[in-house]
Amino acid sequence: MLIGEVARRSGVSTRMLRHYDSLGLVRPTGRTVGGYREYSGADIRRIFHVESLRSLGLSLRQIGRALEDPGFAPSVLVGDLIRRAEERLEREQELLGRLRTVEASAPVGWQGVLRIVELLRGLGSPSAARRQQAVLAPFEEVPVPTELLAAAVLAESDPNVAGALQWALARAGGDGVASVAAGVRAAEVDVRRRAVAAVAEMPGDEATAVLVGALGDADPVVRGQAALASGTRGVVAAVPALVAMVVEGTNDVEAAEVLGVLSVDPGCAERVVSALVEELAAGSATAAVRIRLTQAFVEMPAAVARGVLRRLAQDDDRVVAVVASALVGVVEEGAAG
Repeated sequence: MLIGEVARRSGVSTRMLRHYDSLGLVRPTGRTVGGYREYSGADIRRIFHVESLRSLGLSLRQIGRALEDPGFAPSVLVGDLIRRAEERLEREQELLGRLRTVEASAPVGWQGVLRIVELLRGLGSPSAARRQQAVLAPFEEVPVPTELLAAAVLAESDPNVAGALQWALARAGGDGVASVAAGVRAAEVDVRRRAVAAVAEMPGDEATAVLVGALGDADPVVRGQAALASGTRGVVAAVPALVAMVVEGTNDVEAAEVLGVLSVDPGCAERVVSALVEELAAGSATAAVRIRLTQAFVEMPAAVARGVLRRLAQDDDRVVAVVASALVGVVEEGAAG
């Protein structure tokens, strides 16, 4: 079969067939009287073998070795090809994500596209300072997609960069809460912590609802972040978690301050006092725990704290009684002032 017919039937161009011949990869077994290449059935089968191996990503040199060496073991080469293919896919996915981010920003003109690409490159920098600089750079003329900021804040481990991202996400408005809320339900505890910290910086009922949902998280840090943020917003459901923080000694001062804020509401004050008194009466409470619980009352309005502290000033635990007596004076002085 002449080269033109082989090209039509195989789909391999005559130019490529001549290239295969020059490399010794597929040499026609015969020549016509006029000197034209003439391919046998075995030659055509070899052409299809070559094309099949090319479809796997092998180079022509690798194909020649595979077809000529009877002892050639494909496992190592195939494994290498798999790794290369995975790397290409990763690069392509990264490019696709970058393009979708640019599209989502709806830039006006190429200047807007370049600004978004600049932000993407900055956020991908190994330098924390460079990432922070990229976040804080002004982008007034180009709206930064909240999805981009949310993905960055959920992945950021540096506290300074995370703070800048939280600030930028809070300013972005729109669906910023929805973009980061999925992180509150992530399997990775670090992602949940970053998500709650970001939502805590966002105003509005939607953010508050996300924080309330995180009060039952299995991780104490997530629960604590959610309790402090939601309690500051007047969420009574945060009381148990805040009291637990006082008991455990984890951010107990901040938790006591938030309990004091909640106690300004008479309807909530009774619940706060009951929860603290219940923990004080628990037989398992150590002296250190009872002191922290006692100290928490000083953050509350005098009308709420005075009576409890006076009772604690008569406590059987001498240390608790001394602390309570001192705090009665502080509370009364604050009320008088």
